[in-house]
Amino acid sequence: MPRVTQLVIKRRIAIVLLLAVAFLFFLSFRMVQVQVFQNPRLKEYAFNQRMRPLPVDAKRGAIYDRNLQELAVSVSADAAYAVPADIEDPEATAKQVAQILGLDYEFVYKRLTKQSASEWLKKRISPEESQAILQANLPGIGIVENPQRFYPNHELAAHVLGIAGIDNQGLEGLEFYYDRYLRGLPGRVEAERDAAGREIPGGIKKYIPPVDGMDLVLTIDQVIQYITERELARAVKETNSAKGVAIIMRPTTGEILALANYPTFDPNEYQKYPAANRRNTAIADLYEPGSTFKIITSAVALEEGVTTPERRFFDPGYLVVGKHRLRCWKAGGHGSQTFVEAVENSCNPVFATLGMEIGEERFYKYITGFGFGSKTGVDFPGEAAGQVHKPGTIAQVGWANIGFGQGISVTPLQLVTAVSAIANGGILVQPHLASKVIGPDGVQDLTPEPGRRVISEETAAQMRRILRSVVLNGSGRQADIPGYRVAGKTGTAQIAVGGGYSRTKVVASFVGFAPFDKPEIVGLVALYEPDTPITYGGVLAAPVFQAIVRDVLEYLGVPPKLERETVGVPNNLIRVPNVRNFSVEEASKILTKAGLSVRIAGEGSIVIDQIPKPTAAVASGTTVILETSPLDPKDSLPLGENEADVVLKVPRVLGLTMAEAAAVLESAGYSLVPSGSGIAVEQKPAPGEAVAAGTKVFVTFKDK
Repeated sequence: MPRVTQLVIKRRIAIVLLLAVAFLFFLSFRMVQVQVFQNPRLKEYAFNQRMRPLPVDAKRGAIYDRNLQELAVSVSADAAYAVPADIEDPEATAKQVAQILGLDYEFVYKRLTKQSASEWLKKRISPEESQAILQANLPGIGIVENPQRFYPNHELAAHVLGIAGIDNQGLEGLEFYYDRYLRGLPGRVEAERDAAGREIPGGIKKYIPPVDGMDLVLTIDQVIQYITERELARAVKETNSAKGVAIIMRPTTGEILALANYPTFDPNEYQKYPAANRRNTAIADLYEPGSTFKIITSAVALEEGVTTPERRFFDPGYLVVGKHRLRCWKAGGHGSQTFVEAVENSCNPVFATLGMEIGEERFYKYITGFGFGSKTGVDFPGEAAGQVHKPGTIAQVGWANIGFGQGISVTPLQLVTAVSAIANGGILVQPHLASKVIGPDGVQDLTPEPGRRVISEETAAQMRRILRSVVLNGSGRQADIPGYRVAGKTGTAQIAVGGGYSRTKVVASFVGFAPFDKPEIVGLVALYEPDTPITYGGVLAAPVFQAIVRDVLEYLGVPPKLERETVGVPNNLIRVPNVRNFSVEEASKILTKAGLSVRIAGEGSIVIDQIPKPTAAVASGTTVILETSPLDPKDSLPLGENEADVVLKVPRVLGLTMAEAAAVLESAGYSLVPSGSGIAVEQKPAPGEAVAAGTKVFVTFKDK
């Protein structure tokens, strides 16, 4: 028994010794593994544990205009930070820091007691705040230089540039779209600290410099942008409009020279402005273009041979499509007219007819071909695609409405891009705001691919001549610039509201280009919801276009052609000036200066038509009858309502001959019932009396 016990004891001792040897072997192996094989990794890990990093933002790349004028730059600014492990008295430190930096105590205290290596307290602090922090000499509180975004021109091109946040990140506009180029790579500052978080005297300090962002060069011209913003702001204020948009573009390249929205904001202090002020309506918002879309309908009809410039139409003042009656804006209609005259007159029934004759399949193909219904591809975030009905989804009357610009939604940029195709010979180009980025490795070109053809050169040339005629003889007279021969089209589009159209809210616009035979620029002006007695695009938007384009062409050094467009007029005759859409007072001055007499028909303040027609050759002293607006445009009914429900004011025809009275009454939507001969001395209903369109007006004439 004792021998057995001794044997067990020996075995147990052997096992213990064996385990001890194994443990010592394992420990030795592990020590060798740690000290030899894992030594570099563990040393790096320990080093990193002792190093406390503080990020340093990269200097954001500058944004320049096309002439390398600064639009957005990064400037040095101090920022305050905290190292929580170094804070000796968090409460007292938080109170002092909050007082110096104008921060909330609770906010600062939470940052100072946070379990982290470092915390930002406030970026972009003033020099006075920075000096006060340094003088306070608070343990764990430091100052570091940090780049700050600055916009030296304040509001100029604000909607294009957008904004960058305090973390060096683009938030809106081109700052956001090209953030990958502008942002750069952040660096950091590191200091070696002990387990308690104290900086080790003589320890390693490490600075990894940031990589600065690349510079961005735009197609925007600072001077043209200033001109555009100046005139747009003036127009919005003078017309009491809710907002306004203006775009100037190179038709051959798609380079956007200016893009303005009003109201605007200062990106240096964007927090002080309503969020709506930062919205880029020109690119992100949709509207129904109204009569400006007749440019597209005209181009398609000519391209497809649906019409010719000489084709004649008759407009009685309305067009019946199924159960719908589509009214012309002019009560009584325009009567017999050529296609060119229909464009000049902006005659809705003619364009409704063309919309149906083209056919929905062909019309849809061209509408989408001109870029409507899809994004233009402009280098800007948040672009809207627009809305275009597909064939088979709407009734025939819908395509009739689209013919004159209702029932289709576009952005201002889409429209000016489509009109560029008319100006440049038929090529749809891609609009763009940036041309290149410049970095340490050189220049990177951002120019988009060449455009595609949407109509023939012949059709584009025809359209340029027709749109020139609209400015000379039609509603766009106030857009013309002596020597620069503007071409374009006005629009007064009712705003769609709740499935119908507002009787009071419109978008007054003008889109065009100059010079018409070799366009240098194409532009658009749109005023939303103007609050004025007259809201026609030819009255409100055309003069703004004129003011912008005149200064822009002069700035670009485009020489004016001063020859008069009066070929074929005998020396003893005068070509009648176009005074449509002018005030009665201004129109009278123009005609009197030209050597013509004036008679006023109607009680309105704006000339909507004239007899003889513009450009007619007449003898000196000939009387020109000015037909004034019988209706405030705000009181007009949406297209499609019954003509019999329209109430107008009877124009004054007293003192006119029978032929003159008949012309005035017919153009205003009334029919003449004459008696006698000579000069009108009496009329019933009386001048200014409100009666339904189509009412007979009895006029008594007597010889002088």
